[in-house]
Amino acid sequence: MIRYRSRRPDDAPLRERMIELAYERRRFGYRRLHVILKSEGLVVNRKKTERLYREEGLKVRRRRGRRRAIGTRAPIPIAAEPNARWSLDFVHDQFSCGRRFRVLNIVDDVTQECLGAIPDVSISGRRVIRELDRIIARRGKPQMIVSDNGTELTSNAVFGWTQDAGLQWHYIAPGKPTQNAFCEAFNGRFRDECLNENVFRDLGHARHLIA
Repeated sequence: MIRYRSRRPDDAPLRERMIELAYERRRFGYRRLHVILKSEGLVVNRKKTERLYREEGLKVRRRRGRRRAIGTRAPIPIAAEPNARWSLDFVHDQFSCGRRFRVLNIVDDVTQECLGAIPDVSISGRRVIRELDRIIARRGKPQMIVSDNGTELTSNAVFGWTQDAGLQWHYIAPGKPTQNAFCEAFNGRFRDECLNENVFRDLGHARHLIA
């Protein structure tokens, strides 16, 4: 009998690196792992990454999700371009000692970029303004900012800053997080891939890992 013998290489270094990355980034599927492997020059074809990923039995474990609110996503009322609309929201977690801290996430709704993730035990309205000023100095001023009705974001300091800067600040309706869907979606991935995957010893440790 004459049979075809495959000449396909075993790709052992690629498989080993993929398994190593899969254990380091446990919430990454083959698409995100492909980006890392491609940047390292180990693979070019995404389909090959998918094939090896399945052959190695790698799979992102699906977590049981909580019931989600039913609603419609608020459309962007302005041009779909960078800095058209930013959204803000807080995420809470705690250190290994039990002390709680929070992270202020700032997202560009159009480009889906996280412009800032600021962890601290307390973040006031003035601190929010300082962080926004720092990002604006680097990136430029947004046309609109969207947030919920938290006390830090409805403070007189924030109101005065928006008036002086000539910015439009839109507050979502109470109990309607779907109106801030872009930042909420990022927060879900941020919690799944970062907060739930790490144990934070203190604020310095949290800042280092989150950065």
